[in-house]
Amino acid sequence: MDFLLLKVFLMHLGMLFSVPLIFVVMLYFMSPATLFTLGAWCLSWKYGLKERYAEHQGYRFCYFSLGKPSLKPSILLLHGFSLRKESWLFIIKYFPKDTHLICIDMPGHGKTSCLPGDSYSGFDQARRIHQFVECIGLNRQPFHLVGISMGGMVAGLYAAQHPSDLCALTLLCPAGLRYPVDNELMKKMKELEKTHKLYTENPLIPLTVTTIAGFLKLTMYKSMKLPNQILRGMLKRREQESNFFVKCFSDLFSEENRYQLQDNISKIKTPTLVIWGKNDHVLDPSGAEILARAIPDTQVHVLEKCGHLITLDWPTKAMGFIMDFHTSLSIKMSKKLV
Repeated sequence: MDFLLLKVFLMHLGMLFSVPLIFVVMLYFMSPATLFTLGAWCLSWKYGLKERYAEHQGYRFCYFSLGKPSLKPSILLLHGFSLRKESWLFIIKYFPKDTHLICIDMPGHGKTSCLPGDSYSGFDQARRIHQFVECIGLNRQPFHLVGISMGGMVAGLYAAQHPSDLCALTLLCPAGLRYPVDNELMKKMKELEKTHKLYTENPLIPLTVTTIAGFLKLTMYKSMKLPNQILRGMLKRREQESNFFVKCFSDLFSEENRYQLQDNISKIKTPTLVIWGKNDHVLDPSGAEILARAIPDTQVHVLEKCGHLITLDWPTKAMGFIMDFHTSLSIKMSKKLV
């Protein structure tokens, strides 16, 4: 995700700001992490996103906002573990211009508060997201909630707890399901847990150039070979949050919290769309069938040649399915109002 931010940034930087090439080269060698920050800023500026903050009893939420509320349902996007709201930048350009869109930094991630003593289980994050929704008044009318991976788990739990807030739910390869057979990553995770190495050798919390290269290979179908300098920049951007990632993963992966979505799936009554990558090596694509069996009238799309990071492997296909689903429900809602 960070590499693609950098790639798009370099494509637009000269055109937008006439930045001398020597400046970009200097950043590449001296502070590659800064290039990623500038890349995110460049894209958010280009797409007209506004970074905003919402406060709730001393807790601060940071989010991107695009457009204004209208009679059409708003869309709230929840990103995955160890990512940020910027991870949605690659599909935002495909949303219709009249869409009211919110991308939030999930609890503890990015610029949203990370408070000592907070828990980051799926339910605890869903509680925080509900606080955010009420804080900005997003639930004045039902909205469309979209979540990927960890964010998908949180979105599902939100739907189970606050059905009246939602008109639609989209789950992209959500965490929190119980599979009949563990995939290779889950087997490795459980083995690391037994040997007390889960938080020093966790493939989802890379700490070295080698392990972050492995992280990219694990999460994306379209693998890429990146220069070590770029990988170092990616690590630098994650460095300050590494302790939080360990804490967050510990809360999510604990035995009592690991299958929270599975344990509450029967409570989801919201019209639901499920999208999964057929080549997902993080969360097994058989989860799509588990959701389809449990949630009435669920639409399911399994994408060929697609890994865990669906919005990077196939952003256009994912957006096409999401917007078709969103539009069909918007039409149904408008007919009810007539």
